[in-house]
Amino acid sequence: MTHIFVYGTLMKGQPNHYRMFDKANGEAEFLASACTTQKYPLVIATQFNVPFLLNDPGQGHHIQGEIYRVDQRMLKFLDEFEDMYQRTLVQLEVKGTQSRADGGEERLEPGNLTEAYGYTKVQYPPEWRSLPTYERYDTSGDHGLRYVTREERGSRI
Repeated sequence: MTHIFVYGTLMKGQPNHYRMFDKANGEAEFLASACTTQKYPLVIATQFNVPFLLNDPGQGHHIQGEIYRVDQRMLKFLDEFEDMYQRTLVQLEVKGTQSRADGGEERLEPGNLTEAYGYTKVQYPPEWRSLPTYERYDTSGDHGLRYVTREERGSRI
């Protein structure tokens, strides 16, 4: 099992969250909310308003997101789904956890430091560095840049 940090459309309440629990993609379990210990620029770019975490540590904000434990099948799905990104190990501070009624052995406590893989953008157009940066992504945020789903993109051709 692998820990994944999601900060964009895969988070709870966001357009692609359902993909985390589609059994055809594999298994995923929410473990905790967290934020990066280092600052990163989180920007919204392209004509489809996609959130990107730029792999430029020290710039931007401490990014808020969620930690999931995923199996190998879900990891493979996420690697393919996040094909514009590179899987990168990020350091995180746990903010909140889901209680584990099943008595599972894995427990992340608020305030603990941990690490998980996040999907970051390593190569990007230089003009992205001048875009506004965000601490937390929400497709319905004040930025007014609603994410265009992959399904909607097909109907725009």
